[in-house]
Amino acid sequence: MNPRLAAARALTAVLAGKASLASSLPTQLERVELRDRGLVQELAFGTARWQPRLSALALALLSKPFRKADQDVEALLLIGLYQLLYTRIPAHAAIAETVGCATALKKPWAKGLLNAVLRRAQREAETLLPTLEKDPVVLTAHPRWLQKSLKAFWPDDWLAICAANNSHPPFTLRVNQQQSSREAYLAQLAERNIAAQPTSFSQDGITLAAPCDVMLLPGFADGAVSVQDEAAQLAAQLLLLEPEQRVLDACCAPGGKTCHILERQPLLQEVVAIDLEPQRLERVKENLTRLKLKATLLAGDARAVDQWWDGQAFQRILLDAPCSATGVIRRHPDIKLTRQADDIAALAQLQGELLDALWPTLAENGILLYATCSTLPTENTEVIAAFLQRTSDAQELPFSAEFGKKQPHGQQLLAQVGGHDGFYYARLLKQAPAQST
Repeated sequence: MNPRLAAARALTAVLAGKASLASSLPTQLERVELRDRGLVQELAFGTARWQPRLSALALALLSKPFRKADQDVEALLLIGLYQLLYTRIPAHAAIAETVGCATALKKPWAKGLLNAVLRRAQREAETLLPTLEKDPVVLTAHPRWLQKSLKAFWPDDWLAICAANNSHPPFTLRVNQQQSSREAYLAQLAERNIAAQPTSFSQDGITLAAPCDVMLLPGFADGAVSVQDEAAQLAAQLLLLEPEQRVLDACCAPGGKTCHILERQPLLQEVVAIDLEPQRLERVKENLTRLKLKATLLAGDARAVDQWWDGQAFQRILLDAPCSATGVIRRHPDIKLTRQADDIAALAQLQGELLDALWPTLAENGILLYATCSTLPTENTEVIAAFLQRTSDAQELPFSAEFGKKQPHGQQLLAQVGGHDGFYYARLLKQAPAQST
């Protein structure tokens, strides 16, 4: 299959609101030659990354918008525009290959339209874009609801956040301290001429100067390192783990934090890891196996405590709550297409329900670490404020953090170009009942 057609079909499902790229792209990748799969991913993810900007340009060049029935043609046009504006693919090849895909869609009428619009874009985009960029949606390539939210919540940072969201993420590793120190692993990388540097905030992190095949990394197959963003690595540090503790990792898939917890403190009594979707636990199992670690894996709704909890309290709980994922847009740019403004209040409600359900399973003097990969305070400090107000034995346990921005409750990391993802953490202590005199 033509790689542009494969990318367009994956993107069409996203435009129609029927899938994410994570679910629509794998099927399409199976249908193209191995050598073309990288191009398919680049076209799909790149087009999603710049879709608000590309769609504005397309509307300026079209006489009328596409019908819903022709979202596949719209996807092809956006992919064609992406090639012209953001890749080194020669313009004649980008246009010819993209136009040719209309036949495979059984819409030969679209060939003339695609050819005309893409050729106009080739001639006129440079002149049109400065005018279109007067709209911040086009300037930032973020949907209006998100652009407005970021500007309202982060008036001094919103443009930098958008720039980070539109950048390519760094390639960051977590060193397994049970096998090697960070300094020793950096030395191994240097021996192989792999340029890298330690992360600023994670004690276990290393960022490579350029991405590479993980199998080229020393000891990867044997669990020496894992791929994990620096912001996500902070969770295990902030839990203040100690030997013989029982730890719960709620909403655990794909298991990066589960494994890091076990690496950081190998003398834990038990780590229980729960996730709503059984199929996602397979990825957790794979990570545990490669790292030679053991955890108790449970499939179920973390809120339905009576269905999975054995009544034995946890000294530590990590609640990596479902969220808008607005802090990791650069890794999942189709969030710009799949996430809507109305989702945020519903997510905040779910996050509060998870806190309320899990709190009774926490031991006295135990710590619950609340985490999201969101940059929206509605899901973060406001959720914690509401929980503290309704939970008499919950007390915020501050951390002296050099990272991020201090919030009324917790600490917010904003995505950084070349640095960590956007993330939020708040640490809660369960107070013991006051002794009566």
